[in-house]
Amino acid sequence: MRTDSDYLRLALRLALRGYGATSPNPMVGAVLVKAGRVLGRGWHRRAGGPHAEIEALGDAQRRHQRVQGATLYVTLEPCCTHGRTPPCTQAIMEARLSKVVAGATDPNPRHAGRGFALLRDAGLTVVQGVLARPCERLNRAFNHWIVRRAPFVTVKAAMTLDGKIATGSGQSKWITGERARNYGMKLRQGADAILVGINTILADDPSLTVRLGRNQRPEAGGHPLRRFVLDSMARTPLGAKVVSDDPAALTTIVVGQSAPKKRVAALAARVNVLVAPPARAARRQARRGPHRINLPWLMKKLGADNVTSLLVEGGGEVNAAFLLEGLAQRIAFFYAPKILGGGGSRPAVGGIGALAMDQTLDLSQVQWRRLGPDWLLTAQVEDAL
Repeated sequence: MRTDSDYLRLALRLALRGYGATSPNPMVGAVLVKAGRVLGRGWHRRAGGPHAEIEALGDAQRRHQRVQGATLYVTLEPCCTHGRTPPCTQAIMEARLSKVVAGATDPNPRHAGRGFALLRDAGLTVVQGVLARPCERLNRAFNHWIVRRAPFVTVKAAMTLDGKIATGSGQSKWITGERARNYGMKLRQGADAILVGINTILADDPSLTVRLGRNQRPEAGGHPLRRFVLDSMARTPLGAKVVSDDPAALTTIVVGQSAPKKRVAALAARVNVLVAPPARAARRQARRGPHRINLPWLMKKLGADNVTSLLVEGGGEVNAAFLLEGLAQRIAFFYAPKILGGGGSRPAVGGIGALAMDQTLDLSQVQWRRLGPDWLLTAQVEDAL
């Protein structure tokens, strides 16, 4: 006999079908059950579309199932406010369901628990907190953004076992193998935006797009990946791919106030340009300099523009700026079984570095995953903002 947890696990699997397509909304899955039978299934497919609860009710209706008295299993507290769609609590009550079993509570402090209260007041039995942790992890980026109004930042890097991302001359293709690179593309697929520094543009001229492998298929309605370049002095070449390719409208060059005006104007004629205010002193051991971009300001700017998740694929100095200034929440480090060595080769994390062991950056929730000959380390950054 299936338990509440079993049905919530099914709802979680359904929710994942919305990966890369629902932002700035969360991924949500829902299952309708009556007398041990699944009457309907649904998930939030894209932002602006029906929520998972409505999809499940619609699925049951198409299958000519009678949902009165059924139990709804849903990964997130049903919404109770009018947005681009009507509140799901209203549809649940009108369908005359008898019970709602939910995983996570709405992370928005203004709405948390209100949906549950409305359903209880209407006479429904409400059980909350079943598989709460996996349901909350499903939407880590959304949860962070809705509370902080800044994107959830993942620093991604591919490196040798001794922590090098390129030779002294800048060569970096390819450190990791095909499976690791394909997984990196999956990370891009789930992000709202990607960010690199000007040195990456000058050295590699990357396209910064999502290129899925043969076994990866995007769900319908996926959103395009926005591209940000930290370029304090507006040195991005006009012929660079991010400035001249078809999705150039998705590119934003972030410059400083001292950038040459002619260069800024030339870039602004092709892509979006943001002029950042002067940067404050670095919080920790990131490298200081007159041309450093004000990253806390930029994160607030991106958050206000509905960028819920940001993938940083910069060089060592950009990685250091996010990690050592407390602006990254997660790392995704790919390790290849190679040793590069050399004092002139380029590290994955630069900056000034820790001067004592009590200044190191601590990680938690460490997980390792094998990808062919390579290994992926993912972890949460302990003292992130």
